[in-house]
Amino acid sequence: MSKLIFVNLPVENLDRSIAFYEAIGARKNPQFSDDTGACMVLSDVIHVMILTHDKFKRFAIRPIPDVRATGNEVLLCLSADSKTEVDALVTAAASAGGRADVNAPDDHGFMYGRSFEDPDGHVWETMWMDMAGFQAAQG
Repeated sequence: MSKLIFVNLPVENLDRSIAFYEAIGARKNPQFSDDTGACMVLSDVIHVMILTHDKFKRFAIRPIPDVRATGNEVLLCLSADSKTEVDALVTAAASAGGRADVNAPDDHGFMYGRSFEDPDGHVWETMWMDMAGFQAAQG
């Protein structure tokens, strides 16, 4: 069995966050969702557990940081199959209540990336890489 990743994120408004993650292509897994959290499936191996603050505090003893005021708690990155897919994901995030290009876009020819912020301030990057172009640039 492949290793799975479950990214757990505290959210202020569960319904808003569910709508946001659905808008960027995730699907809600009702088996692991209730009125305190939702499992949002990005791929067969990537799941985002969006949890109300009260639910999140059951798993973490440290206080929930205000990521907009104090910095990033983590930087998440999703791969894309093309530059067009990178742009589409960032556009979808901005249209769904997120913020596009929190960090400056990055274009090295063989690698292209942009970022977005979800409604709770969690920063996601999305990037595409042409491996042949990368190897040529290295050699």
